[in-house]
Amino acid sequence: MTQTQFCQICLSSSSEPDQAAYRMLGHGTPLLFLHGFLGSSRNWLPLMERLHSQFRCIGLDLLGFGDSAKPVRRYDIATEVDFVQQFVVTKALSPAYIVGYSLGGWVAVAYALAYPAAVKGLILVAPAGIRDDSFCGRYNHLRPLLWRTPIVDWGLHLLQTLAGQFGKAEMMSQFWQIRRELLANPAAYSFLVDRLRPEDAIDTVERLIDQLDLPTLVVSGDRDATIPLWHSETYAKGIAGAQLVVIPGADHALPQTHVEELGKLIGQWVKSLDADQI
Repeated sequence: MTQTQFCQICLSSSSEPDQAAYRMLGHGTPLLFLHGFLGSSRNWLPLMERLHSQFRCIGLDLLGFGDSAKPVRRYDIATEVDFVQQFVVTKALSPAYIVGYSLGGWVAVAYALAYPAAVKGLILVAPAGIRDDSFCGRYNHLRPLLWRTPIVDWGLHLLQTLAGQFGKAEMMSQFWQIRRELLANPAAYSFLVDRLRPEDAIDTVERLIDQLDLPTLVVSGDRDATIPLWHSETYAKGIAGAQLVVIPGADHALPQTHVEELGKLIGQWVKSLDADQI
């Protein structure tokens, strides 16, 4: 398994350097991998190991996630785009293909909009970033997990005791794990708390994607219950020349469950583009 490496970068909005954690495998054309919500570059390792004989694969932990710095601040997509840009400049990765999954797909598109010359192409895997007001209220029952009060912990402890009697102990353990992760992660906490209303969705990209003039591959599963298929279809229709591939029977966890399919798709797509540019 490749070791985590670190470098120091300075955000445009900060005078103090922040730590960027990343993993790197292989040589040649750079592929920069951006993970999903509550994820890290570790989630990309199976795919990076599948592709590193053909490409230079770099998995970055976004600011506030994985082993990268976790400053307490208000997090938004612009902050993550700045973090990616400073990392790309520091490691001299421009131009690169950007592979973004879920939240990472959203960041990848926003990055391409801000720095098109730094991007050779986009590979969007079950990408977020399309405004969808149906999300608002869908997880209201989980909102107490974000409250910073011991009352929630007492309540969960009581519920866990009762859940064991009804065969729901595993579900309650998952709630405990989600709460611990959210309270320990300022980025995840900020992304959720600051986006509870439809009008908070001010940095979604559906109105801007027609400005992109970059080769784009969009990959989605037809059973994705987290990011609906129509979000991927919106990207494919809005970005000129974008190609959409729907994997039958796949849910949202594509980087973990469909490594071979993704590896083959990405490898063939990038090689065909590079061949056309020779």
